[in-house]
Amino acid sequence: MIMKKVFYPLLAVVVLASSAFMMAPTATDWKIKDDYSIKFISSDPSGVFKTFSGSIKFDETDLANSKFDVAIDVSSINTGNGMQNKKAMTAEWFDQAKYPKITYVSTKVEKSGESYNIIGNLKMKGVTKQYKIPFDFKKTESSGKFTGKFNVKRSDFKIGKAGGNVPDIMKIEFSVPVDKK
Repeated sequence: MIMKKVFYPLLAVVVLASSAFMMAPTATDWKIKDDYSIKFISSDPSGVFKTFSGSIKFDETDLANSKFDVAIDVSSINTGNGMQNKKAMTAEWFDQAKYPKITYVSTKVEKSGESYNIIGNLKMKGVTKQYKIPFDFKKTESSGKFTGKFNVKRSDFKIGKAGGNVPDIMKIEFSVPVDKK
């Protein structure tokens, strides 16, 4: 009799607790589609990075479990000028031989009005800085698109020389279409 009084309430608590974990929302895994666009814009140079990859886990209803871990291959830079592309690979600029990737790993995703912010660590040329990147997300049943704009101060990452003809602030624009995995 005592066993029933203890066992059944304990069983009910275990079943209730485990069902709560099974019903908890989980962020959706997204696969990056090939028609993404990662642009950098200044008075000179401007261009795109052609190779972008990584993992994206995002759900508007589960920001706590959302995560961005993405990378750009430095060698995929295209300014439209072959000499500028080669110069970008040198030790003065991106030092592609030593630091072949630009990475961004989120630490937090938050709502900001009708949009969102990713807070995380941007790493270029061996230097890591925390960056808040604003973005919008539009989705359909099985696909979506992340878009946003932000500025990067290249001197923070020891890219190029201070002053000179290249502006210190580079505008970054991205459009990343995704499909559900």
